[in-house]
Amino acid sequence: MDGSNWTSRSGVTSLDAVSRNRFMIGCGGIQPGMIVSLELDGGQAMDKARTMDGQDWLLLLLLSMLWGGSFFFAAIAVRELPPLTVVLVRVALASLTLLPFFWYFGHRLPSGWRQWLPFLGMGVLNNVLPFSLIFAGQTQIGAGLASIVNALTPLFTVIVLAGFGEERLTMSRGFGVLLGVSGVAVLHGSGVSGEDARLSGILLCMGGALSYGFSALWGRRRLSGVAPLKSATCQLICSTAVMAVVAGLIDRPWRLEMPGSGVLLALVALAILATALAYLLFFRLLVRAGAGNVMLVTLLIPVSAMTLAGLFLNEPVHLREIAGAATIGIGLLFIDGRAFGWLAALRTGRNRAGASQESCISNFTRVKHESEHSFSSCGPCRRIRTDG
Repeated sequence: MDGSNWTSRSGVTSLDAVSRNRFMIGCGGIQPGMIVSLELDGGQAMDKARTMDGQDWLLLLLLSMLWGGSFFFAAIAVRELPPLTVVLVRVALASLTLLPFFWYFGHRLPSGWRQWLPFLGMGVLNNVLPFSLIFAGQTQIGAGLASIVNALTPLFTVIVLAGFGEERLTMSRGFGVLLGVSGVAVLHGSGVSGEDARLSGILLCMGGALSYGFSALWGRRRLSGVAPLKSATCQLICSTAVMAVVAGLIDRPWRLEMPGSGVLLALVALAILATALAYLLFFRLLVRAGAGNVMLVTLLIPVSAMTLAGLFLNEPVHLREIAGAATIGIGLLFIDGRAFGWLAALRTGRNRAGASQESCISNFTRVKHESEHSFSSCGPCRRIRTDG
């Protein structure tokens, strides 16, 4: 059985077709915010034409909870374990979870080291670096703020792809990037106690988002046409090998004290629910609803993360975090193209309303004129009636 044989109601018949439509997505461990490049110039019209039904919205909300939950689970794990060890456990358990699906759908592991190199590069850019940076950042800032900063991923992707000549930086996307930068400035603020630690955490999470942007460039150039399930599983395997060395040299996990049951459960949930299950759900939703609609999950992830962190970790939600998240969210809508589409539709609607109003005024004036004058004695009225 081929792992790409998922048929959607919208006519997209395979996950490989999604890849061929050039929807480049960071798919290593499927980290929240890893929609690093939903490239809309190749499939925008198709995606925007799709209407999401109730099941699609349910899947979208569930996906946002899983991805938002990854920040929540990581926040619990880094309280007792070093970030690099948390990354190792995450990628190792996630790869073990995906391997049965990998083999069930008929995929095969690469046979030579040259075939492994593209997956190794993707694993470093899409898993090792961003996971390590974000988890390190979460030792300085809360889960909610980390999720907001990670929502900058599409903005960094636009910059990276434009810088390497892969994408044209349109006015809409450029304006979205500026809004994203403004959102970060709002998040940082000034004159708040503990600001140095806060800034350090924000910068670390921004580094993770930037790494996702480079992973989109790498995936486009080195993994084009590779089935998503194969790409994700193989890069997770490579990430596990890299993190085993890095965490082994730095953290020496075998010398760490056994964490509590809550941390162990958080690690399992981080790997299986927020990584492996989220991966499968993401591509199922991508096939059903299209990349343009799945982009909406980026706006929902911080909401889910802040909700979970507020309810179970007692993390306060500050006004500037809400303002920063809103600014970044609006920027994402401009990058996605939705914002300009809405503005164009609003302008078109106003033009049509104005034309209709002018037509009504013209007809009213004509009727009023005819009612006040004798048809037989008014030349203009006779000509209007004759021409009509």
